[in-house]
This record gives sequence, structure tokens and C-alpha cells, in this order.
Amino acid sequence: MKSCPPYLHLALALLACAAAIGLTGCETDGINPTARALKPLSPEMLAELDRKHMPKRSPILMRLFKEESEVEVWKQDTSGRFALLKTYPICRWSGELGPKTREGDRQAPEGFYTITPGQMNPNSHYYLSFDIGYPNAYDRAYGRTGSNIMVHGDCSSRGCYAMTDEQISEIYALAREAFLGDQESFQVQAYPFRMTPLNMAMHRNDPNMPFWKMLKEGNDHFEVTHLEPKVDVCEKRYVFDAKPVGCMAVDRCLPGCHYGGSTHIQPERMVPGLRSSAGDCGCRRCEEPARRDPDD
Repeated sequence: MKSCPPYLHLALALLACAAAIGLTGCETDGINPTARALKPLSPEMLAELDRKHMPKRSPILMRLFKEESEVEVWKQDTSGRFALLKTYPICRWSGELGPKTREGDRQAPEGFYTITPGQMNPNSHYYLSFDIGYPNAYDRAYGRTGSNIMVHGDCSSRGCYAMTDEQISEIYALAREAFLGDQESFQVQAYPFRMTPLNMAMHRNDPNMPFWKMLKEGNDHFEVTHLEPKVDVCEKRYVFDAKPVGCMAVDRCLPGCHYGGSTHIQPERMVPGLRSSAGDCGCRRCEEPARRDPDD
């Protein structure tokens, strides 16, 4: 059965949540949430999109930086690559530098998260919001717990990333337009700080450094290519844009197959008698793509 296009999912979500007010306790504070969620982009933002050659409904990507308290919204321009559209100050975020590990720790998560139309909440108690998607596959691999971790308005946080109402309204509208342009999901990259050599050196003794070095791999990929990294999780590690060479890869890893470092191993359909450097696990050696200059 063919799935509904993203814009239809978004429209149905708006209608369903509006109809559920008073029946299911859908979060709202009495102001028409549908009007908030459908507020058009401002003339100033439309002019900025035009100036930067960014179609109104092209894909978006977000990056969050805790220590600097900043959110970046990137948008695909007519070259097909992402460019920085706007940087917003984070009004408030919870906890300390480092990942969220358990329910109730009031810690804002770090990592790579995927936002679909179904995670957009037009009826939030905090003006507008979207669920960041915590715990993701990496978090679940470590048994991390928690739910309802949002980017939202109202400048109040208990484990979330809080913006002002005006800021979340604009971010929400940018996401809505991207979904209406058939973007199926957008990526949120949540970092402890900007992953510069200086910051990495300053925090070198932090126990989270091995985790942060892994996040830096994805950060560096994006900063070099200005393309959204394809993020997978294998053997409790994030892996980025692993590209099979001479083998047929599938969307999962097999236990015992190494999948990390400069050379990745991806499983293929099991072939009797096949051996690889990873052992009898049906894998072949697959290399990650070479780094590309953004001007290539």
C-alpha cells in the first residue's frame, strides 16, 4: 500500500489534534493552535529566502549547540546543498553538557535525531513544539530512558530546548513549509558545543569526550559537504554515510561485524561459505566516501 505524502500527514495531524481538544487532553492553552501552526512566514523571512536562493519549500536541517546556547536552521538552496539560513539564541536548556541518560534527569539530549510530521505538535502548552525523537536507536542501545523531549516555546525548560514564542513560530513554519515541499523528515544535530579544535581541547578531560568525538565525525561531514549525513547506528556507535563498495548493503548490521573507523563493514544477503575480515558473518568490506570539498 502506498504511503501518504508528508504534506498529507501534516494536514491530518493538524486536523486530528484540533478535533481532539477537550477529548484527549491535547496540550493547549486556549488560543487556537491551528492558527499558530499555519501562521505564514513573514515578509522579512521570505525576502531572506529569496536573497539566499532558497526555495520556500526546500528541505531544512537544524543544529543545536548547548554551550553557546544557539540553534542554527540550515536550508537547501538551489545548488542542492545546505546553507545557513538563520541562527537563533536558545532561551533555555536543561542540565549540563553531556547526553541525556534517564527519565527525570532534566538533561537535554545530544546526538542525531529525526523529525517527522507526526512529531510536530500544534497544541503544545509551550506555544508550539516538536518532539526531538529521544530516545533514538543510539540511546536505546545504551538503555537510555525518557520521553516527550521537545524543542518548544515559552522559554521554560525541564529537559528540553526552549525558545521564545516568536522564534518557535518561525522555526515551526519553516519546518511546515519543508514538509509541504515533500521533505519526509528533517535532521536535528544536538551538540554540547561547537566542535572546534579549541573547544575539544578545552573539554579533553571530560568523561563524555569519547562520545563527543563520535558526534564530531558527523559534524565534520556536514561542515565539509553541506549535505545531510546519513546516520546509522551499529554496535552502539553512530556511523555516517557508510557507502558499500562492491557489495549489497542492507539497513541493519549483523552482530560481530565491525562497522566503524576509517573502513566500515556492512552486511549483505547471506551467502553460504562467504568469509570476510570480520569473520563468517556474511559481510564484505565497504568503504566510506572520500571527503568532498563543498565546491566540488
